[in-house]
Amino acid sequence: MTSGVQTNDFVARLNKLDACAVSDAIDKVGLRGAVTGLKQMTATRRIAGRILTIRLGVGEPPPGVLRHIGTTAIESARAGDIIVVEQLSGIPAAAWGGILSHGAKLRGLAGVIAEGPVRDVDEARQLDFPLYARGATTLTARGRIVELANNQPIRVGDVWVRAGDYAIADSSGVVFISQDTIEPVLATAEDIAAREARMAESLHAGQPITEVMGANYEKMLRR
Repeated sequence: MTSGVQTNDFVARLNKLDACAVSDAIDKVGLRGAVTGLKQMTATRRIAGRILTIRLGVGEPPPGVLRHIGTTAIESARAGDIIVVEQLSGIPAAAWGGILSHGAKLRGLAGVIAEGPVRDVDEARQLDFPLYARGATTLTARGRIVELANNQPIRVGDVWVRAGDYAIADSSGVVFISQDTIEPVLATAEDIAAREARMAESLHAGQPITEVMGANYEKMLRR
């Protein structure tokens, strides 16, 4: 388990990268983590952070105090965290809504990633609160779906996501990195980003693109 200081360092390093560099790093080290098709619904800035998870669906919530979906995660989150929600019930009800966005914004969360639809998108946009999701809906979760679990493994695309893992998301897509592999993935992504920055500099210096993007570029992700 990583310490708070390590987590902050990992998040700071992730925030200097983009999702494509991290996706390439995941490929290079032979892991799975990139998810396509999640849309940047509101704020256009990149987000990166440590993950808390929520699983929604049909059924009875766990015994205890009945709370609206998402509220437990917001209250337990730290500034800079990302809440990741699984809503794969097949019912087009919102995995996230406007009041939740207000609460998460006030708590200082980096954003929300939803495997499922979200609502009150305009409200979140006015708050400048980042939402990534499969799409939008007007349908409330109330009376349709419930919160089944907090901080248990969930599925986003074909990737299993766990509390304490890390995510980076931007206009290109979303990438998840397990807490067990964050160090080698970050180091590999930083190397890839530095090499591509040097390639861009070479192009601006007048080197032909066929030379810059030659055999070395094609082999860059080989293990």
